Amino acid sequence: MDEIETRIDVEVNQTEDLEKVKRAVENTFSVVEFEVKPGEKGSLLIAHTKGKEGLTKLYNLLRRERIRDAARGVLFKGLEKHNITFYLNKQVAYAGHISFCQPIAESPLGPLKVQITCDKPKELIEWLTPKKR
Repeated sequence: MDEIETRIDVEVNQTEDLEKVKRAVENTFSVVEFEVKPGEKGSLLIAHTKGKEGLTKLYNLLRRERIRDAARGVLFKGLEKHNITFYLNKQVAYAGHISFCQPIAESPLGPLKVQITCDKPKELIEWLTPKKR
């Protein structure tokens, strides 16, 4: 697989602790760089990571949680050209687990919006969520 770039956007509400939101991202993705910008309801946390290394925690969580089949469906559903877009529940990520959700209403404090860009996204999905034999 070629260059893989992952971007995670998270609304940080005024009632939330920025460090806890960062931890939610770090519990799910590795080697993360953060930037914070003004947002609609507080601030917008933008996290970046590159390569398979950045997806190692996600890879391991999908195995530990035994949700590869469900994850595979979500990832293929979010596939568009060279991008894979999906949403994760922020509170569940903070607790060190993984739960896919819809962009609106399913995660009370807002979701983690994940966008992975690479040349061969189908190969990446196969690596993250191989079919069980």
